[in-house]
Amino acid sequence: MLIPIEEHELLVFWVQLFVLLGFAHALGWAMRRIGLPSVIGQLLAGLVLGPSVFGEIWSSGFEWFLPMEHGEIQSAALLSVAWVGIALLLVVTGFETDLGLIQKLGKPAALVTAGSLFVPLAAGLAVGYLLPSSFLGATADRTTFALFVALALSVSSLAVVAKILSEMGLMRRDFGQITIAAGMANDVVGWLLLGVFTGLASSAEGEGGGAIDIVITVVGMLAFVVLALTVGQRAVDSMLRRVRSEGSNVSGALTVAVMFMLGFGVITQWLGVEAVLGAFVAGIILHRSRFQQKEVLHQIEGLTFAFFAPVFFATAGLRLDLTTLNSAEALVWTVIVVAVGIAFKFAGAYGGGRSAGLSHRAGLALGAGLNARGALEIVIGTVALTLGVFNTTSFTVIVLVPVVTSVFASVSLRYVVRDFAGTDDEIARLEREKALSTNLVVRNSRLLLPSRGRPASIAMAQVMHFAWPNEAGATVLAVDVDGDADLTPLENVLHDRDLEVRRSKDDDAVAAIVAESKLGFGVIGIGVDETESGVITSLVDGVLSESPVPVVIVRRARNLEGPLPGAFSRAVVPVGRSLGSRAAQEIAFNLSANLGTEIQLAHVVAQARPSQRWMPFITQQAHDEVSAEVGARLLWQAVDQARELGVEAHPNSLSGAATAPEIVRFVEEAEADLVVLGAVLRRLDDHPSLGPTVERVLAQCDATVVVVVVPVDL
Repeated sequence: MLIPIEEHELLVFWVQLFVLLGFAHALGWAMRRIGLPSVIGQLLAGLVLGPSVFGEIWSSGFEWFLPMEHGEIQSAALLSVAWVGIALLLVVTGFETDLGLIQKLGKPAALVTAGSLFVPLAAGLAVGYLLPSSFLGATADRTTFALFVALALSVSSLAVVAKILSEMGLMRRDFGQITIAAGMANDVVGWLLLGVFTGLASSAEGEGGGAIDIVITVVGMLAFVVLALTVGQRAVDSMLRRVRSEGSNVSGALTVAVMFMLGFGVITQWLGVEAVLGAFVAGIILHRSRFQQKEVLHQIEGLTFAFFAPVFFATAGLRLDLTTLNSAEALVWTVIVVAVGIAFKFAGAYGGGRSAGLSHRAGLALGAGLNARGALEIVIGTVALTLGVFNTTSFTVIVLVPVVTSVFASVSLRYVVRDFAGTDDEIARLEREKALSTNLVVRNSRLLLPSRGRPASIAMAQVMHFAWPNEAGATVLAVDVDGDADLTPLENVLHDRDLEVRRSKDDDAVAAIVAESKLGFGVIGIGVDETESGVITSLVDGVLSESPVPVVIVRRARNLEGPLPGAFSRAVVPVGRSLGSRAAQEIAFNLSANLGTEIQLAHVVAQARPSQRWMPFITQQAHDEVSAEVGARLLWQAVDQARELGVEAHPNSLSGAATAPEIVRFVEEAEADLVVLGAVLRRLDDHPSLGPTVERVLAQCDATVVVVVVPVDL
């Protein structure tokens, strides 16, 4: 039965949220103004509003704000919000965790994890044995006390680490992903060891908690992770696919995300490991689903960073009571504990990175980043205090560790990474990711490649394969009526990417393609042998009429004797001001980066005389000069865009009465075997039109022609 909260208690709860959130954002803003992450200000907000400052300045006001009477109810309400906050924060972290990249960095990640855990664990154990007896709880023995101290000094906080890296824009750096991997391992091992040590402490007091329960927890957690990444992944894919079947549905996808976060949290909490680890795993598999909608992450991030995360970090700082450190001995040992925690965590992470072959600067960055502690240390201190292993003094020291180390991690990490660009491979990867993030069509999103098994589909598959990054998966959808199309050549072309081959059960090929395109694809690629009535073919006509995503049409060269196209040695790319032209440049430049295709840019300056009705004061010469200047600017912008991908593009300014004949003539003169151009979709007499220039090039040019059609609302 639900017990209602009294009016006064409810008022205090709302005041707590209002004040905590206000102070957290204010101090977070202040920290950003001086170049530090906002998480430091959010932690300090709790310290200011806690017994150390607010409680000393205005004791009666503090008693009203955090009352002793009915304190359990108030604390439970506030901490519930805080726990939801950390769960959502770890879902966001899971979204940004790249398991593929971590796998590539497997050895460094493993060695950094081992060093960052075991070195400070050993140092913390020594400190635990050396601390004076005045730090021990009433029922603690020295060994159990030392184990809890060692655990608190050894584990990093995935939530705090992720927040610091995210705010500094370092999440996608190599050391950033290693830090996340090590932070994840730190959290998992930390929760498991907390269960082990709690069991030992309870056994010492005659309260059970034997080895069998510990083994069940460890085995259960391993089984959960394996099942989540296999069975759970398929369940997420199935539900998100159903949600997207009618197109974009952010609220439905958000519901799936929240339900899996809560469901996985229930499982890990039941296993004896905190629910937040389940939320982190949920974030990973939600991100891995190809049916996920990017707007979902934005929705979760907005709510988390605006409300839940600041409340969580402020609540963590609220537990700190510096008034218990009222003796010289307590202060000296506080400094020693914090210093040991920072120094040996830094040394362990740095040593692990260096032993894995990472650079000196990367090792320093790992040592700085993994020094951040957070909620787990607070939980460790709370559990130890509840069991009588810690007293109020040792509890305060342990809770102080995450505040100081988070400040240290932020300041030292910012100093270490200053002017540190990383290895050549890392720089190239980051530049490629930056370029992909700003592209219109060539991105990491999945490719939909409908095919009837004809040679034109092979040409299309080659263009798409060499223009799109390998991280982009592909789905080949057979839309042949008889169901006997041979898709083996397409599979061979696309063999080294995540590939799915499906056969449509719908006799209507257009309906099948459009329905499939709504399931999270970034682009549709269609190969055609020759044009028909309508735009190109009836199939292309239908897809263009209804497709919600860009469509890349590849018309195979007319002079090929075999089923495979040439190697695309030279490409002509018409340059204009439309989005379609920009998208065409993306495709051509990426093809060149992967195949070495020579790029010839072409801009046609039309010689048409300006209308005297609308521009009576503009002469033909002035018109031509302006057009030539605009064309030159567009060409050099395209040259700069090509250089960002390491491609050399050659600009050519053409002149003629009409654009299409000049392009066809230039293709023949340059002996190009590929033309890549963009199109603006128009509708004439209920049929899509790509414009006279594109349609004439398709009709008159013998080389392979690639046309990218970008929706107006992209």
